[in-house]
Amino acid sequence: MPTEIEEVIKRLRKEFSTGRQALSVGNDGMARVCARRAAGVAITFWLRESGRTGWGVDAMSQLRHLLNEPSFPSEVQTAATRLAAKVTPQSTSSSSDPLKFVDVRAYSERLRTGIESAGAPTPPAP
Repeated sequence: MPTEIEEVIKRLRKEFSTGRQALSVGNDGMARVCARRAAGVAITFWLRESGRTGWGVDAMSQLRHLLNEPSFPSEVQTAATRLAAKVTPQSTSSSSDPLKFVDVRAYSERLRTGIESAGAPTPPAP
């Protein structure tokens, strides 16, 4: 029977895979949804493990709370800022990746590594 962290990692991999597929066919909107869901999965796990409450159950609410959490590295907060931002036709640019999918992957990996190596739910270190 898989452990909770294994289930979380499985869900993250599924979102990353779906997001990559969406990007490959030019569906940036779906890829962004997948990135947000992946962030929500990782944040939900961290919240549960750290005993925190009041961040809401949806990824957008959790991302907004993360923006005000000083214990997270600036790179994680920067990724959360991009994922929480509303995308409009005026705010998208072909010269930059609107997803920054790698940021969510890095955050999730740091979260997983931090939890596994410390044996406790600590925010990831840079």
